[in-house]
Amino acid sequence: MTAVYLLRHGQASFGGPDYDVLSPVGKQQAVVLGAELRRRDVDVHAVWSGTLRRQLSTATGCLAEAGIGLPVTEDARWNEYDHVGLVPAGQPAPAESRDFQRQLDAAIEAWIAGGHAAGTSGTWLEFSGGVEQALREVLAGLPRGKAALVFTSAGVISAICAALLSAPPAGFLSLNRTMANAGITKLVSGRSGVSLVSVNEHGHFEGPHRGLLTYR
Repeated sequence: MTAVYLLRHGQASFGGPDYDVLSPVGKQQAVVLGAELRRRDVDVHAVWSGTLRRQLSTATGCLAEAGIGLPVTEDARWNEYDHVGLVPAGQPAPAESRDFQRQLDAAIEAWIAGGHAAGTSGTWLEFSGGVEQALREVLAGLPRGKAALVFTSAGVISAICAALLSAPPAGFLSLNRTMANAGITKLVSGRSGVSLVSVNEHGHFEGPHRGLLTYR
């Protein structure tokens, strides 16, 4: 049996001049995530990441803390959907993250139902299909008993979980809005196929690290 750990990036810089940069909290989250992987003593064979800076920065901080010296293979299919391309042109972005999430949820529903392209993500089927193909390729390269780490984003993780659970679009949205920064989702693959064994684990942000728990 093989395992894939889908690791959401740390908190990005919402409201800052460049969203695709880890916030100070996000950098701390990456270190705590690395400590959790070290505690679990995961037998890692390969490390993957999207090409976004927040994903790669999380990988750098996490792997250093975990003591994992493997190279990171970049694959743009692990990137988040283009949330800027989803929002209709001319519609101002809200200053508050909760208001932004409501705006984004409505845009995602229209994207999934309408079949139209959204910026660099293409259509929903192109985005979700690319994610599923990327996962198949990661699994295909894993020796028996080994694990892969994938540094990615909430939308990607939610798309995989929704597909494995045969969830409707509403299920994808429910998963997407509750993903914790630097959370852990674990998949295993064996004779019966790919199974989802844990979703959005964030116990490493309880106790002394409870102040680092964020969702946006």
